[in-house]
Amino acid sequence: MAATLSAEPNFFGALISRKSVLVALVIFVAVVGISFLSPLISPTNPDAMSVRSRLLPPGSEGYLLGADAFGRDVLSRLLFAGRVSLTIGLGVAIVSSVIGILIGLLAGFFQRLDTPLSRLIDAMMAFPDILLALSLVAIFGGSMTNVILALSIVYAPRIARIVRASTLVIRVLPYVEAARALGTRTHVIMWTHVLRNTISPILVQATFIFAYAMLAEAGLSFLGVGVDPETPTWGTMVNEGRQYIDQAFFLVLIPGLAISISVLSLQLVGDGLRDALDPRLAKET
Repeated sequence: MAATLSAEPNFFGALISRKSVLVALVIFVAVVGISFLSPLISPTNPDAMSVRSRLLPPGSEGYLLGADAFGRDVLSRLLFAGRVSLTIGLGVAIVSSVIGILIGLLAGFFQRLDTPLSRLIDAMMAFPDILLALSLVAIFGGSMTNVILALSIVYAPRIARIVRASTLVIRVLPYVEAARALGTRTHVIMWTHVLRNTISPILVQATFIFAYAMLAEAGLSFLGVGVDPETPTWGTMVNEGRQYIDQAFFLVLIPGLAISISVLSLQLVGDGLRDALDPRLAKET
């Protein structure tokens, strides 16, 4: 038994065993690092305008990725926008996980709460994500905090369903019944015995929600109902650039590529994380 365990790869080794996951992880870490170091490595102030430089193509007059319609450096804005977009994605992943865990635990552990909470989860998931997000942002107002809150409400049911399903199975296992027989308090059982055994699927789903939230934020910003238009995000850059797509297609292409690369790398990392946490899935695929 000991030999078998010692032969198994560790978690990180299993995570990067697939080359695609390793490459995706490196790319995403690089994107995060570059974005959050933007105040140090940005060539210029992202809001600095120059009328004579408007719509310059990449590589012209020191503008590595060109200049937008106001003569602002696209590279500088891309770096600062990445920090905002990634912050929103991470915030949604964390807040939606907290909300989903609370709802899922209550629904799965207490039978009298299961039906109403399950119907609430089903009702929320019946709406298309972007329509529900649009409605909530319209109610809350457009700001980074409100976008995070709105998208967290949209994606929390995904976490809640996973936690509820796991809780329904775990709550009847012998060690949980033994804890009850010993007089362990309910909240201790929920957090110590139940939640600890649902961490793996929560982490995987949170990774996917991170990616979904970045896409949703870009969609909201593109529609003009996301964060403050003066705050650069990748979605805002695409929205601003679409007016000049015939003259300067790179204004849409560059932030669009940033969104695609970040989301795709996150999705691949999520797949690798799922396989590393549940080797049975890796064998099946």
